[in-house]
Amino acid sequence: MLYVSDSAPIAQPVLVLRLASRSGQHCKYTETLKEHGLNLVECFTHEAAQNAMQSGCRVGLLIVTQENDLAHLDSFEPFVSNNRVSWVGLVAQELVSMPRMREFIGEHLFNFITIPADLDHIVLTLRHAWGMSFMRDLRQCHQALQPAASEPGSDFTMVGKTPQMQQLFNQLGKVARTDASVLITGPSGTGKELAALSIHRQSARRNAPFVAVNCGAIAPQLFQSELFGYEKGAFTGASQRKIGRIEAAQGGTLFLDEIGDMPFDMQVNLLRFLQEKTIERVGGTDTIEIDVRVIAATHVDLAEAVRHGRFREDLYYRINVVCINMPPLADRGQDIEDIAKHYFTRFASTHNRSLRGFSKAAMNAMLSHSWPGNVRELVNRVQRATVMAEGRFIQPEDLGFDRSNSHAQLMSLEDARAAAERTMIRRALSQSRNQISRAASLLGVSRVTLYRLIEKYNIRPDMVAPGRPPLSNANNAAHDLEVHK
Repeated sequence: MLYVSDSAPIAQPVLVLRLASRSGQHCKYTETLKEHGLNLVECFTHEAAQNAMQSGCRVGLLIVTQENDLAHLDSFEPFVSNNRVSWVGLVAQELVSMPRMREFIGEHLFNFITIPADLDHIVLTLRHAWGMSFMRDLRQCHQALQPAASEPGSDFTMVGKTPQMQQLFNQLGKVARTDASVLITGPSGTGKELAALSIHRQSARRNAPFVAVNCGAIAPQLFQSELFGYEKGAFTGASQRKIGRIEAAQGGTLFLDEIGDMPFDMQVNLLRFLQEKTIERVGGTDTIEIDVRVIAATHVDLAEAVRHGRFREDLYYRINVVCINMPPLADRGQDIEDIAKHYFTRFASTHNRSLRGFSKAAMNAMLSHSWPGNVRELVNRVQRATVMAEGRFIQPEDLGFDRSNSHAQLMSLEDARAAAERTMIRRALSQSRNQISRAASLLGVSRVTLYRLIEKYNIRPDMVAPGRPPLSNANNAAHDLEVHK
């Protein structure tokens, strides 16, 4: 026998949400629960439910008794997913077998009970839900009193199980065993610096420095002093010697990111360093031997830049000993889900510990997105979602996606074919003024096939073109339909 804690008094208000019901309609379960002393707050609109939650309701009873109620699930889903209310579903038994209902229950409800239901079972489940809500609120209050956790360090993990990534990992492992210069290409945000760091960490230079230089972020007039360093007094303001980025990477790896943005007049100095493995600081005369492994990366087509005279051909061949191409995220399929879950785990532990993961709609939206910003965009969206999400599961809106667009993109081939057939049949009937023989001819099918499709899609020919004046042959068309049914 289960006994409910005294922390869940029976007077605790319960928000009752009836999806398709109208105010004034009776429900035998709510009436019976009221008679047994439960404090029910019945709501029939979004506004009323929102006000009830703001007033302190922490337990909700969602009543779904008819198949028509399922059409309202999408509109109420953002509210029901709110993490401040623990929801119990009171669902008709025949609806539980429907995929949309099962998905909704699994993602958003604390528990559910099938109708017909035992009254004591409903009361006990509601009180358990209130107890869980009470514990959650208590935990959140405790966390609010704790000092903020420091931001975690950079995560340099490369995530991927697809064949493209397995091939990439194999290439990185091979390259790491040598000191050959490497050129990493690919669109922005694909993780070129992570690939360079992976090579460094697998190489014999792993215990030496890894120095990254963003060639597109350094002003042209400062490029030489930043890369090669300078001596004291080399120019106005040079009050002391400064070690350049190349010298700072001594014994390790120098990563030249976005090398395609390097000023043309600086490319000859870099070429000389790559050939001779020596540098001279600005304002100095001493030749310094440098032992570094050079890895370059760019989103620019360097071969094209060479043809247009924007990049030195000799430097291009010097850095392009081994070329590794990073695949765009949109081509990596299942990796999208794996990367999203990896960064969700990282960010949720900092921003929102009550989150459980991604809703099915959110995951579908991510899998159908084109990802022009690649992995960087995905990480950004996941981090934003862990901050902004209010429910237990991240929704498409939390990721910055439009829910209706994500559903449209994920239409199955069967649904798309049915929608296209339905549209074309309606157009043919409209153009033929509902003459079945002529419509079948326009569609290139037999009249028997057209009748079958009309019945399949529940199309009424006399309703295809509403608002038109009565057709002179409307009676003949109706008779034609009757004869061939």
